[in-house]
Amino acid sequence: MQNALEYLQDFLDYCSIDKGLSPKTIESYNYDLKLYFEYLKKKNIKNVNDIKVEDIESYLKYLSEVHDEVTTIAHKLTSIKEYHAYLKREGIVKNDVSLTVKRPKTAKKIPRVLSVEDVDKLLDIPLKTPFDYRNKAMLEVMYGTGLRVSELVSLTLNNVDFTNSIIRIVGKGNKERIIPIGEYSMYYLKLYMDNRPLLEKKGVVDESLFLNNHGKGVTRQGFFKMLKALLREKGLDERVSPHTLRHSFATHLLDRGADLRSIQEMLGHSSLQTTKIYTHVSDNAVLHEYEEYHPREKK
Repeated sequence: MQNALEYLQDFLDYCSIDKGLSPKTIESYNYDLKLYFEYLKKKNIKNVNDIKVEDIESYLKYLSEVHDEVTTIAHKLTSIKEYHAYLKREGIVKNDVSLTVKRPKTAKKIPRVLSVEDVDKLLDIPLKTPFDYRNKAMLEVMYGTGLRVSELVSLTLNNVDFTNSIIRIVGKGNKERIIPIGEYSMYYLKLYMDNRPLLEKKGVVDESLFLNNHGKGVTRQGFFKMLKALLREKGLDERVSPHTLRHSFATHLLDRGADLRSIQEMLGHSSLQTTKIYTHVSDNAVLHEYEEYHPREKK
């Protein structure tokens, strides 16, 4: 597959320079496509112009036969589709043969959600050090606003309007959204701000809202490490991720009667269909409550 490999580096450069994709995504494309080319080579297909729809479909079938997960197959197909779209865009091939290849249907996973009691337990942090104030504020803001962890650690001092109790976020696709901060979250955020100067380091100027022990912005890895330590300390499920708090935020709002479109706006979902996954979580909670407490549910 010398012909395909020849265009592979050009494709990866295009993804990096023109599309600005992350090194991790580019590495994933590179890995997926090399496996794809190996398969085509075994079928004696040496030129990208000789690849047909049937070849891609047979590759997907092969992946299924070797027991690749449906989500993995869907991910590999994305890499293949991006590559073929690039070949068509550059005029290397006349047609994009991947266009009509259907994506495998993936089962929608119900998000893991913490109960209100477990959230209370997680957020019950004794405030002794500046780091305690910071950790408490970070978790309160995340649970109180439904921010993604990347959005939380990217917050700067200018993103928070302390007077009007709102946060301005630039999320996926550079879309700006405004999220209200509840009194509880704002109270602990202000307490943290009183302690923030204690985390600043001489000679280090950083406008990040949340600072680490070096006086610089907390990273995603730093937040994750802090969360895992708290989960262990509280005896909670260590599989809980930063995204679990986002899921819990949405589900608890829905359980208390919040409008689905309002939740969509706060989460920054481009499609209401994405937000609707939380209706399934809520339905499960209702079913559990019925089975547990209704007097005539069991004989």
